[in-house]
Amino acid sequence: MTREREPLISLALYQAFKWSVVSPILHTYFRVKIYGVENVPQTSPVLVVSNHASYFDPPIVSNCVRRPVAYMAKEELFKVPVLAQAIKLYGAYPVSRGSADRAAIRAALECLDHGWAVGVFLEGTRTPDGRITDPKKGAALIAAKAKVPFLPVSLWGTDKILQPGSSLPRAVPITVRIGKLIDAPTSTSKPELEAMTQKCATVINEMHDLGR
Repeated sequence: MTREREPLISLALYQAFKWSVVSPILHTYFRVKIYGVENVPQTSPVLVVSNHASYFDPPIVSNCVRRPVAYMAKEELFKVPVLAQAIKLYGAYPVSRGSADRAAIRAALECLDHGWAVGVFLEGTRTPDGRITDPKKGAALIAAKAKVPFLPVSLWGTDKILQPGSSLPRAVPITVRIGKLIDAPTSTSKPELEAMTQKCATVINEMHDLGR
């Protein structure tokens, strides 16, 4: 039986971190604009799919959809005392470098089964301008297996936060647009997974093209 919400302790930590750290930085330093919050289901698992241009994207997405979002993290981080426990409570799940995609898929499915919103960057890596040009089918496969809908999210401006050779984040304006839910694929057939993947990419790119 799929749970309807993330564990209470994870919700409490999320709220504490959001209001004390992430939200003040987003609204004062990055002057974030958020559209489409009404499209986010606040209960039940959902697969958040987005573009990706910055290391800052995961906390930005989680803050803007107003619920914790579980992302994969390097397995090495789970061997660090204290940090391991903390990132687990925030929903991170370990994936080994070079491991097969099925390991990441199994971990994501387990998080969804426990009521988490799970985040997947559709291209699988950062892109220089934030647009999706080569979306991967992994997210669609997860949605099909878990029978959960996609929540498309567009991040605009995060590609400019860090400039080459600089470790200091720039105070650039950021815009986050959240689209309407997209139904899960009805099968794991390759044509349907490809079609749903492309649909998600198109929706995200169209929101990204709206700019600020």
